[in-house]
Amino acid sequence: MRFFRPSFLAGLFPEAKFRIKTTEKILYLTFDDGPDPESTALLLEILRKQNIKVLFFCVGQKAEDHPGLISQILDDGHKIGNHTYNHSNGWITPSAIYVNDVIRASMSTSSLIFRPPFGRLRPKQYKILKKQFLIVFWDLMAYDFDSTFGVENSLRILKTKIRKGSIIVLHDTPQSSARHFLDEFITFAVKEGYRFDPLPLRGCPPKGGQNLFS
Repeated sequence: MRFFRPSFLAGLFPEAKFRIKTTEKILYLTFDDGPDPESTALLLEILRKQNIKVLFFCVGQKAEDHPGLISQILDDGHKIGNHTYNHSNGWITPSAIYVNDVIRASMSTSSLIFRPPFGRLRPKQYKILKKQFLIVFWDLMAYDFDSTFGVENSLRILKTKIRKGSIIVLHDTPQSSARHFLDEFITFAVKEGYRFDPLPLRGCPPKGGQNLFS
């Protein structure tokens, strides 16, 4: 079963961001799982053409392997978030190991903003990590990573389910279909009166200096 909106998680993680409260027609694009030599440059080209800024949740190991891509993302005016070092699954990873994986990734990604891979985070991990990180889930998932879902279906979901303040998650991987519909989706949303802003970082916990296990 596909859940396009993870609203069932909001009660478990009340301080996390799923959607930004706003009365304006603003959308927030985010990309997970990069950077990637094949897909990142293609996405950046589309974003440059459309003149919008987004947030890339990057995997620490990939960020270390491709520092030039990280620099390119930042030089283009985008923001970078933390997506763990090893793309770890919080449901099956012991909390101490998981938190250390996030901290390790903060050296090459972000020490302020974090998204759990797969959206899988245990309450104990959340309680620890929210001391340092603004934890971001999403309001709308287009399943662009799923080759069985198809470009047309991903685009249809985005066109019919966006709403004011939606945080949209797409993927920065060769397997993702996002590069095939991103330009069309942005053009559609703008014609519908939306604008795209980078995710605001206000509300982030203070940076560093804390014992996350205290």
